[in-house]
Amino acid sequence: MKTRKIYKSLKGLIAVFGLAVMALSFNGCEQFDLEEDPLSSQLQVGTYSTMAQLELGVTGIFGKLNKAAWMSTFYVNGWSGDDITTHVASNKADFREYDQRFVTPENSRTLTNWNGVYEMIRAANTVLQSVEGVTFSPAEPEKRERLIGETYFLRAIMFNHLMRIHGRIPLILTVDPFQQPGLNTQLEVFEQIESDLLAAESRLPMSTAVGSANPNAGTARAFLARLYMDWAGFPLKDAGKYAQAAASAKTVMDNAAEHNFSLEPDLTKLWSQAGRFTEEGVFTIVYSQSGGNLSNRKMGKLGLPSDPGLNGWQETFAEIRFFEDMPAGARKDATYYDVLPVADDGAIDVANPTRMLRWEEFKDQQNPILRKIVGELADGDWAQFQTERSDLFMRYAEVLLIYAEASGEAGTAGADAWEALNMVHRRAMGLDPNTPDASDLTVADGTIQDLAFTERKWEFAGEFIRWNDLVRKEKVEEALGNRNPQVSIGTSFDENGVGTPIPLTSAANPILGSLGTDNYFAPIPLEEVEKNPNLAN
Repeated sequence: MKTRKIYKSLKGLIAVFGLAVMALSFNGCEQFDLEEDPLSSQLQVGTYSTMAQLELGVTGIFGKLNKAAWMSTFYVNGWSGDDITTHVASNKADFREYDQRFVTPENSRTLTNWNGVYEMIRAANTVLQSVEGVTFSPAEPEKRERLIGETYFLRAIMFNHLMRIHGRIPLILTVDPFQQPGLNTQLEVFEQIESDLLAAESRLPMSTAVGSANPNAGTARAFLARLYMDWAGFPLKDAGKYAQAAASAKTVMDNAAEHNFSLEPDLTKLWSQAGRFTEEGVFTIVYSQSGGNLSNRKMGKLGLPSDPGLNGWQETFAEIRFFEDMPAGARKDATYYDVLPVADDGAIDVANPTRMLRWEEFKDQQNPILRKIVGELADGDWAQFQTERSDLFMRYAEVLLIYAEASGEAGTAGADAWEALNMVHRRAMGLDPNTPDASDLTVADGTIQDLAFTERKWEFAGEFIRWNDLVRKEKVEEALGNRNPQVSIGTSFDENGVGTPIPLTSAANPILGSLGTDNYFAPIPLEEVEKNPNLAN
């Protein structure tokens, strides 16, 4: 046993050292030196001497973001919510652990996500250390500041991403493969993310192209608004942050035209190839299959059942109760497929279908299909493992709903907060988001903060962020407590297409873990704890 432990320790040290070197070499311009004395050797990050080196280094961080986010693993925590589920068997065990709220330290998806995110953080730290004290050409200060701002922003959103999964995480701010950091307090993590986003905002330009992969000052301020909403909720419950969230969101809204942010009138466009670059993207992870780049592997057939002709990988299904409860309208149509046009062989055929296949008729598992995952059928990428569709990591609709909810919680909600809420609400009904309507929500319908929270529930269904809302508002038990059994009134169809209502028990993954606050955050991967006991959960 002792030999095995020594081997695992050496293996862990080699792994840490190897990942650090990968993070350096990927960018193609970082330099490091080793001391001659092996007993006091330290990996030293060199300094940049040209703008090209800095630019290449930052490009490398974006590349690592794509590498970390290109597969569903990046969003594994999203299966914890009440909006999505996975297959009850097959090879989806890691997703089922989150789905069932019984996440083990050995979960391989957790580990892969952890390593990918910290690889990106190490690359960002390399850039920040390599640029310290460097002065470039007097003609390039704005470019230098923009690139440094992008680095702070990317590090911030990765800390934020892991914080939402694990709660307490180590704040690694330097490149040192031999450090053994412990877990920082949650307050320290929030404060570091805030510091990085403020540093980013002060350096980034006000405007970038529509749907650009590059953040602007409004992007950083929008993520500050999101951060303050989490800060105001569980676990820190600093209610004073609601006012900061509202102020941050309002700043973004007031400058939306300059930031090139607005609501996309056609919701369905957001989940299609045509929506790769959209003004609704506050921050967009852009994929491209050209030049050997990574493509998006969270979409297409991963959201379809394994029925003959569909040949899906049944990874991401919609929860039945959530689907049934969502109000009908344009937003529900843009979120789900309740029927699929298919040919005689069972394959999707948009042009000449011979029948409409309902989700209740799926052979293996009966769950509705998320259109946001499968995509626009006419695009044809429903049959593929990969697509060039973008990830809308944050949408302008979220800024509007943050403003409405935070203003209500802070007691400052005025007409502009109600208008922000109703812009999203109108679009959900298929109306012009900018034109007031008789169906607009008012105080007669409830408090604006409750209405905005509910609007978020429907607006972001299937986008892997519902769980975060349940956690910050401590509504996990309320949302998941009556999950089993799920019974729906389905429909049985005869050969003439005549339907008969029948009780349909969904293949729900049962809740196995606690729904209390003690189980809101996933454990640190066991492999990381074995390498560094300071990370013990």
